[in-house]
Amino acid sequence: MAGASLVCLLIGLLFLAFQVKAIFSAQLEQEYISLVLEAVDRAESARSAAIAWQPPSGDAGSYPDGYRRARVELAARLATLDALVNASPSRAPPLPRAVLSPAAGFDAASTALDTASAYWRAERERVSAAMRARISRVADTLIVLSAIVFGVLVTALGMYAKRNRQLAGMSHEFEYAALHDAMTGLPNRRKLFAALGETAARSHGVPSPGKIAVLYMDLDGFKRVNDTFGHRIGDEFLIAVSKRFRESVRTGDVVARIGGDEFAVLVRTFASDAELSTIAQRLIACVSQTDEQMGLGVVRASIGIASFPDRVADYWRLVAAADETMYQVKRNGKNGFAFAVRPASE
Repeated sequence: MAGASLVCLLIGLLFLAFQVKAIFSAQLEQEYISLVLEAVDRAESARSAAIAWQPPSGDAGSYPDGYRRARVELAARLATLDALVNASPSRAPPLPRAVLSPAAGFDAASTALDTASAYWRAERERVSAAMRARISRVADTLIVLSAIVFGVLVTALGMYAKRNRQLAGMSHEFEYAALHDAMTGLPNRRKLFAALGETAARSHGVPSPGKIAVLYMDLDGFKRVNDTFGHRIGDEFLIAVSKRFRESVRTGDVVARIGGDEFAVLVRTFASDAELSTIAQRLIACVSQTDEQMGLGVVRASIGIASFPDRVADYWRLVAAADETMYQVKRNGKNGFAFAVRPASE
């Protein structure tokens, strides 16, 4: 079947080549006809000028200079037309030699011009019809060849599409794995910084850019969970609290696991510190509720909050500033939150 399809394809391509060659030849012929018809139009314009200058009946003995010049122009135009007709690549009826002189009779010259005009306009229609017919045959052949090619390649295309989907799925899985924490499914540190860069880029150049904030969180007492209850319980706690974190933040914000028992939340836009305080309180409540649900009684949360541009001049330092502030909370008694203070030097 593949061999027969290939033979049909080659025959069809050969037929197309001949048809395309014929179309180009017809196009050249049509362009030549257009040149001849342009000469016809110029000759008809000269004839119209001669008619305009032709003396009225009864004054045939005296021809004005304008009429004589128009007849000379008409003769020159007819000579140019005759030269084009004689140079035609296909046989065409020539103009009578007698009408090429200014002294020729006006009626004879006019009749010869009308005959040439009718012939070449008919030729233009004939060549145009032939071109349309050939183009139609080319279109039909292309449809048939397309069907043959489709029939031959459909299996290969199907296999390629299947393989491409598999590769795309693998690529998506690799990309997801590179940007997310394997255990909790939360974005990782790399994804957090990418989201931070995207958020800052959208705000760049905006007349009134929004404020950005990062809440950095450490789970107080989590080490005791692993030491006392085992790492399995510790992993279950991290998975459960991560789910609560996702449900507590807004749709546009990003909650990420930085590593171990440390998490961060990127707040893409906010209006006031009170809004950030509410988010921090919700996160602390998520930790407390998870601890209570699992009956551990040891895990709480310390959160540092840094915001750009009011507290941190460079948005790339948001995570570091929030991390430093979080350790201040831990030193001051844990289980709470605090805002970063902008250094006096800034």
